[in-house]
Amino acid sequence: MFIAILTYKKPLEEVDRFLQAHRDYLAEHYAAGDFITSGSQNPRIGGVIMMKADNRAAVDAIISQDPFNINGIADYQIVEFTPTMFCEASLSDILK
Repeated sequence: MFIAILTYKKPLEEVDRFLQAHRDYLAEHYAAGDFITSGSQNPRIGGVIMMKADNRAAVDAIISQDPFNINGIADYQIVEFTPTMFCEASLSDILK
């Protein structure tokens, strides 16, 4: 399991120019089963993506497709972890 922590390196006006393309990219990877959850940081200085991938190379390949990466909008910190505990409730129930 991996967490990608995005930090914007461009002003929000530029971030917003690529936001729809970034959301389309997210939707594509949700449909493929790569992403578990994602969202903006508060305050809005970047975002977070939790993803499933076999290895770091797969994560790097996925991140390379992000319009925020392609257009130099964000830096990415990747954290790999092994889940050892989890809540039995579904994520949608937790977020209600």
